[in-house]
Amino acid sequence: MFTVDYQSNRIKAVKTKTFSELGFTERKHLQEWLAHEPSALGEELLIIQKEFDGFDDTRERLDLLALDKDGNLVIIENKLDDSGRDVVWQSLKYASYCASLTKLQIVEIFQQYINRYEKNANDSEGALADASSQICEFLDAPDLDEVKLNLGNSQRLMMVAANFRKEVTSTALWLLGQGINIQCFKVTPHSLGEQLFINIDQIIPTPEAKELMIGISAKEAEEKTTEVVLKNRHNVRHQYWEQALEVFQNSSCKLFNNISPSKDHWLSAGSGLSGCPYALVFLQKEVRIWLQQARTSKEDNKFVFDFLYERKDQIEESFGDTLEWLRLEDKKSSRIQYSCNADGFNKDHWPEWIQWHLNQMTKFEKALKAPLQKASEALKNKNQVQG
Repeated sequence: MFTVDYQSNRIKAVKTKTFSELGFTERKHLQEWLAHEPSALGEELLIIQKEFDGFDDTRERLDLLALDKDGNLVIIENKLDDSGRDVVWQSLKYASYCASLTKLQIVEIFQQYINRYEKNANDSEGALADASSQICEFLDAPDLDEVKLNLGNSQRLMMVAANFRKEVTSTALWLLGQGINIQCFKVTPHSLGEQLFINIDQIIPTPEAKELMIGISAKEAEEKTTEVVLKNRHNVRHQYWEQALEVFQNSSCKLFNNISPSKDHWLSAGSGLSGCPYALVFLQKEVRIWLQQARTSKEDNKFVFDFLYERKDQIEESFGDTLEWLRLEDKKSSRIQYSCNADGFNKDHWPEWIQWHLNQMTKFEKALKAPLQKASEALKNKNQVQG
């Protein structure tokens, strides 16, 4: 830290001090400063207790206990000139102790703090309501019933010291990598004449690293959410195909007799013309059947599609309804399909959609069988002539 001399256009270093030479103590000074100005740690915090020792079967006490804006408990451990080599272990112990605290216990802990340090003691019911109202106001919640506090392993660790040993910073960085929300703040006193300044810097993670970590966490959360959604969909599809194939095997439609259930949204079966499979399609909002022209040659695919399209009226009359003819000019493949809107993932309606698949595919195969055979012969003749 430097001062600026405007007249000489020079800077001058402000003298750095230590807490010990200034005569400051951890409990009377650093702890009190943070208790009354927790925003010095870079965010809005609600201090709910200090020197908290309400742990069963232990006499240990943590320096400051707070809530953040998400309702997470924040354990704040303060050290003066040296962090000490055991501060991380100490903080982790406190976090483990606090992990079991219920919403009611947290409100009671905060009320004890209010009654003792803010001299606002009332009868038990009124006093408890006062702590509740302050928590609700801090979290912008209408009432305590809608407040979520200390969920799962959401406890956060903040360590404050003038200097951090390498074994502490190394452990803190490793814990960050394991998903533990831990921060280290370096507190440095400076003097200028009679004035004393306190500088508080977050050193782990650095603000830049924290922004990057938030981005990475969001990305990981998105990926995990996507993974869960896909896994659920895969399970749903597999179950649907299991039931559908059982119905098909007991019907006159034999296309899918040797097909196994799949996690995919489609199930294919041969049509007799290589590269042109039939398919059952199962989507969240739609069920569908199709005949796809998906040979390696785009020219072959368009030839087969055009050959069948020339017989469109005959095919649709046999099928009993209008089909969708998708030549897909900009793609290698083409497709003929028939669709129906459906609440596909509603298992109560699966018998209806399975029957729809069976009925439509039976008619579809019958309507296309003869035209496909002729298309196969025509394609073979074309390729022989070109060859």
